[in-house]
Amino acid sequence: MNKLMIVAGLLTLTAPAFAADYYIVQNPTTKVCTITQERPASGGGIVIGAPFGVRVEAENRMKTVKECTERSTTGGATIQERREERR
Repeated sequence: MNKLMIVAGLLTLTAPAFAADYYIVQNPTTKVCTITQERPASGGGIVIGAPFGVRVEAENRMKTVKECTERSTTGGATIQERREERR
């Protein structure tokens, strides 16, 4: 029973490391939206919405977000999808 409790405790501590979060981030100067796996540092961009557990959800949401699809007189927003490769 003690071993089971130890294993359950270790899994609880390591579970967040396995979960990947995806963020929709808008560059404040260029108005370009990107999807990243890391929350940007302060001043690195504007996070739009909550983190997504699956990249496809983030991609679908980015296509409907007003800040990422709105066109203005200064050229408007552009959607860029970058895929980060894990090594």
